[in-house]
Amino acid sequence: MNHFELREGELYCEDVSLARIAEAVGTPVYVYSSATLERHYLVLRDALRDAGLGEPLIAFAVKANSNVAVLKTLGALGAGADVVSEGEVRRALAAGIAPERIVFSGVGKTAQEIAFALQAGVAEINVESEPELKLVDQVAQGLKTRARIAIRVNPDVEAGGHAKISTGKAENKFGVSFAEAERLYANASNAAGLKPVGVACHIGSQITDLAPMEAAFGKMRSLVERLRRQGLAVERLDLGGGLGVPYFNQPEPPSPAAYAAMIARVMAGLEIQFAFEPGRMIAANAGVLVARVQHVNARPEGRNFLVLDAAMNDLLRPAMYDAYHDIRPVRPRPGAAVTYDVVGPVCETGDTFTRDRALAPMQAGDLLAFMTAGAYGAAMSSEYNSRPLVPEVLVKGAAFAVVRPRQTYDEMLARERPAPWL
Repeated sequence: MNHFELREGELYCEDVSLARIAEAVGTPVYVYSSATLERHYLVLRDALRDAGLGEPLIAFAVKANSNVAVLKTLGALGAGADVVSEGEVRRALAAGIAPERIVFSGVGKTAQEIAFALQAGVAEINVESEPELKLVDQVAQGLKTRARIAIRVNPDVEAGGHAKISTGKAENKFGVSFAEAERLYANASNAAGLKPVGVACHIGSQITDLAPMEAAFGKMRSLVERLRRQGLAVERLDLGGGLGVPYFNQPEPPSPAAYAAMIARVMAGLEIQFAFEPGRMIAANAGVLVARVQHVNARPEGRNFLVLDAAMNDLLRPAMYDAYHDIRPVRPRPGAAVTYDVVGPVCETGDTFTRDRALAPMQAGDLLAFMTAGAYGAAMSSEYNSRPLVPEVLVKGAAFAVVRPRQTYDEMLARERPAPWL
């Protein structure tokens, strides 16, 4: 469910017209619904509670949407943060998320990033390789502390979905094997700078079938039991995220209730704190990208190009992942649907959002909204073609606020300077 709907022929976010936002802020612009963010978090939290999984740590994946106002909205409900860089740690802290609710993941953490996380007091560092384990130990000893760590395991489970967002197969760069995990966990228990507290896994993103998750989670339970039989303490089991969301052209994914029930069945009788790292399932349907039609290029051979002021640098997912986004006119015109190729102004053929999409008739100046754009939209945007970053707007009821202003050309250019000899 989301809070974007047509009212009297106009698309609204909660109680605010998207056309009103476009008029006030300009286009392109990302618009987020507070009510949808809050609802999706609470539905997941309540499903996990109702399934008897205690009070898990639900650490929102900051990489999905790193806007501080979004993080603050979720943090106010009790969400933690799953982060993969020092910058994301800083964003979570700036949003008021307590450090003991921050999980630091990622395969290439630097010594500086590890030191910052330890000094901040994060809940745990998810270690993804033996060299990283040694680095964390070294940094922690230098700081005269013990790092709370979890070993991330690669369960070698095929989860489906796009190859670029699959993380759970042996050929992927993430995590260690089960055999390595047991050895590294035991070694960490004897290291001066380490305090192992748990194990973790994450097998991919946009998963619409519970079967691969169930297979991976069963393996993770067995690992916990084997470690405990060796006399090792395992306090937390981090099951990652990855539950899919409906992109309108795909089958309805499993509900949070079905997801929680599966976990409860697999983990029955296992006394442990669970942690989860949802991102897309909370943020995706909470955001849209609003763009304006620059012109309609009707080719003699029959192709109709709908040229927008938004481009692949603003919304990269279609170019990078062949991703589908439902496209809705903000003020639909009457008349028979027209088939368009929807494209942006960037000098790349890849700057194509979709081909042969049937839409209501469109004219220059019309507004349209890319749905399900709240995750991996603004967070992955860039200044390619020297296009300034677009603004982000947060809506709550009948109010809206610009939570990231539109970047100016002066701001973009001010970060660069000529070499002394130029």
